[in-house]
Amino acid sequence: MSPTQVDDRLIVALDVPNAVSGLALAEKLGDAVGFYKIGLGMLTGGGLALANELKQEHGKRIFLDMKLFDIGATVESAVRGLSQFDLDFLTVHGDPHVVAAAKQGAAGSDMKILGVTILTSLDRADLDASLIVAGDLPELVTTRAARAFEAGADGVIASPQEAALIRALPEAANKLIVTPGVRPAGAALGDQKRVATPAQAIADGANHVVVGRPIYQSDDPAQAARDVLAEIATAG
Repeated sequence: MSPTQVDDRLIVALDVPNAVSGLALAEKLGDAVGFYKIGLGMLTGGGLALANELKQEHGKRIFLDMKLFDIGATVESAVRGLSQFDLDFLTVHGDPHVVAAAKQGAAGSDMKILGVTILTSLDRADLDASLIVAGDLPELVTTRAARAFEAGADGVIASPQEAALIRALPEAANKLIVTPGVRPAGAALGDQKRVATPAQAIADGANHVVVGRPIYQSDDPAQAARDVLAEIATAG
């Protein structure tokens, strides 16, 4: 099966220490996976080089998960530099000024800017500790998603538990919803607090689900990926 035939609703998180480990994992997954996430943790371990190699030499789609946040001019400059790598998705924090600056930086490229709403590892107690405005977490996520869309975001990152609420927003028409915090049935939660199965996330309106540890910690990562894809297929 060629990468173009793979169901790219599954994005596998290459949350391993460095590019060497990431490439080895991608080789184990082979044609079972066509879309990879490379995050901040691998940035100093050759993450950008790996992104370029997987994209240019192996035909994979790439989601660079940097969660950028800074003043507008700095975000715009950083995104402009990253846009030269022909990446597919890039994350920034969903604050309107950050999203607007990122869109300016991405101008002229095909890279999609995704705004992070609230991290899937956080719950209301974590938000209270960070002095985040009071309110139910799903409501805050949905409001941040709407503001990110209004600022020009091509999509948002949110937990699967908020996917249906976001998809129902008028502002979400033709926009992407990407959900980390996805765990196959029976998998350990790890550090995620707001989770759902792959099929449920897709059924609730997500375009893509991000799965990491249940795949890369498996004795057979390729089979684990195929099992997740089979779950996704049940959602239609």
